[in-house]
Amino acid sequence: MNIRTMAAVLAATVALPLGAAHATDLEVTHWWTSGGEAAAVGELAKAFNATGNKWVDGAIAGSGSTARPIMISRITGGDPMGATQFNHGRQAEELVQEGLMRDLTDVAEKGKWKEVIRPLSLLDSCTIGGKIYCAPINIHSWQWLWLSNEAFKKAGVEVPKNWNEFVATAPALQKAGIQPLALGGQPWQANGLFDTLTISIGGKELYEKVYKDKDAKVAGGPEMAKIFAAAAQARDMAKGSNVQDWNQATNMVLTGKAGGQVMGDWAQGEFQVAGKKAGTDYSCLPGLGLNGFLTTGGDAFYFPLLKDGEKSKAQDVLAATIVDPKTQVAFNLKKGSLPIRGDVDLAAANDCMKKGLDILAKGNVLTSVDQLVSADTQKQKEDLMSEFFANASITPEAAQKRFANIIASAD
Repeated sequence: MNIRTMAAVLAATVALPLGAAHATDLEVTHWWTSGGEAAAVGELAKAFNATGNKWVDGAIAGSGSTARPIMISRITGGDPMGATQFNHGRQAEELVQEGLMRDLTDVAEKGKWKEVIRPLSLLDSCTIGGKIYCAPINIHSWQWLWLSNEAFKKAGVEVPKNWNEFVATAPALQKAGIQPLALGGQPWQANGLFDTLTISIGGKELYEKVYKDKDAKVAGGPEMAKIFAAAAQARDMAKGSNVQDWNQATNMVLTGKAGGQVMGDWAQGEFQVAGKKAGTDYSCLPGLGLNGFLTTGGDAFYFPLLKDGEKSKAQDVLAATIVDPKTQVAFNLKKGSLPIRGDVDLAAANDCMKKGLDILAKGNVLTSVDQLVSADTQKQKEDLMSEFFANASITPEAAQKRFANIIASAD
């Protein structure tokens, strides 16, 4: 098979006494293994264990690109886990179509998910054929530039207010022995950086024409040429990073070895674990400081169809626990992401999270690329961007031509 890669009601749904008749172990697979991610998973496991069930952690190191094929292979091979993480979007689409995933519609209706989950597009991504197949857990946005205040102080320049100012500081950073832009070697990182440049420099209209309308003419046109030129600048600034994982690149920023990193808001979890304070030790620029739009990507949990009735009941409990208001606050404060509910109290949010919440409240959100194109199309883009950022001999013009062909056949 080809797999394309309030509160009281919920509390009543979630809460089970210790030693409850249906309490059981449930293996949960995910790719959250960095310091900040592990802290967030700990909150989710604690909430599930409080229901009398037991979270059996199935962490897979190496990010989603590594983990997803393993997860899919287990499900299609007859060795399903109790629950598994995927990103919002179409990554589990064929698993659902093949009848391998649980229908969570009853759980969602009891928890009034349609009334509390915001934006509703997150739940739409879980809905196939009118039925709900996943529980959204967070909203992640890619469009952030994380800056080391220490690095710019050492270089003798002001902390940039936007991407253009950041590019202008590169010579001063290099002169001070500081890597201008930290970028890991995993293909999804280069792909995410490119899509962030598309939104933040090109704007909403360009982004939607390319990824929503799949307009190959626009993808090969002059506006996208500006994005590829910016990507070439980013490639020059990232030369010499010499790290693989995204959190290693983040570490370069939080230790002052790099000026900045374009990475999703999950990077904030690493700053928190390191004891760094937003606005003092580091700065954050949503939309790269150029516009106020963020994508509402993120993560959701799917529940493979199991033969064990008791484990199926535990799946329902975990699904409800994920959307529970208290779980949403505890998890997302550690993860650096935004909650999927519009009715939770995030008074403890730091300056950067508040910036994201403000953008969300204004409705300045766009659908993520994962939700607009298939996993196959994303993989083609990842391959292209990985090659482009690794090989300076590939011209922006040549890369754009390949990109336009990918969009022309995108599904």
